[in-house]
Amino acid sequence: MTDALAPGERDVLNDLALVGYPVDSLADLRNSGMRYRDAVPILISGLGRVSDQKVKGEIVRALSVPWAKPAATGPLIEEFKRVEDETGMGLRWTVGNALEVVWDDARFDDLVALARDESYGKAREMVVLGFGRSKRKEAGAVLIELLDDPVVSGHAVKALRKLNVPAAREGLARMLDDERAWVRKEAQRALAAWS
Repeated sequence: MTDALAPGERDVLNDLALVGYPVDSLADLRNSGMRYRDAVPILISGLGRVSDQKVKGEIVRALSVPWAKPAATGPLIEEFKRVEDETGMGLRWTVGNALEVVWDDARFDDLVALARDESYGKAREMVVLGFGRSKRKEAGAVLIELLDDPVVSGHAVKALRKLNVPAAREGLARMLDDERAWVRKEAQRALAAWS
């Protein structure tokens, strides 16, 4: 193992080695190509006990895999709320990205609360995108509401494109005049797909 490990990473790596994953770094685990299902509880435990933000980020990235759900969804929601991230584009955004990957409708109300809480800023973007994975009928209504939130409206458009929500047509038509070209394009694609 390398000596340049951040504080707390060595403990997590030692625990991973005990269950058959002798890797030199958390990034190595993530990039290994293995489905490390039995490592998920160790990663979740590490997320709760490690304080180094870089190591937390690596753990979150390692949990950003479909086989980490549903176990990782709750701990990631708690981490999203706990992180101090002034820009909204650091660790909290990374956790939001993980939540999109491990989306679990059993935690729908918690995810709605994160998406609606404007104090989380841009970190909500990928959480909002996750609604496109939802099977809950209320997902469309939440996304229509978020079309009025300029920070995440583009991601709401993108998520709506994955769902067939006739009630979203008016809101999507309004997004055709958005100042962001990528949002206009997503709105056009959504409306065209539903024609």
